Amino acid sequence: MKIEGLLSEKYIVLNLELASKRQVIEKMLSIVADHDGVNDIGKLQEDVFKREQDMSTGIGKKIALPHAKSAGVSQPVLAFATLRKEINFDSIDNEPVNIVFLLATPEEMLAEHLKLLGRITRIAGREDVRQKLIHSTSSAEVLALFREEEKDFPQI
Repeated sequence: MKIEGLLSEKYIVLNLELASKRQVIEKMLSIVADHDGVNDIGKLQEDVFKREQDMSTGIGKKIALPHAKSAGVSQPVLAFATLRKEINFDSIDNEPVNIVFLLATPEEMLAEHLKLLGRITRIAGREDVRQKLIHSTSSAEVLALFREEEKDFPQI
């Protein structure tokens, strides 16, 4: 399981114009609502917002990674977006965000969930990768970037 294997062009949106953290999370959830792995979007939404309430998923370096282990999904679900304007996400470094990933995995996939969070953080945490993501002009370009970055990574 790799990021580029979980993502598809359908779940990548570039240059979203949104004004709040809540709008961003709601938009990310709407992007995956028809994903084959989502069997209960209401439960997934509940779990993602509950996780966000526990602690912000603004992980620093202008990245937000709303995520949840949820009975609302039957397989890992991943979406990616860039924001036209940076927004406050209550990030740990107090910086606004402009790159957003949404990750949801079934509750029983804890190890895979943690490994995917780590991989996303490790790759997107690099300045050169963030710059390429922000300046991407197509979903295909985003997928190609992850494919290239993960070529030497083992499957999760």
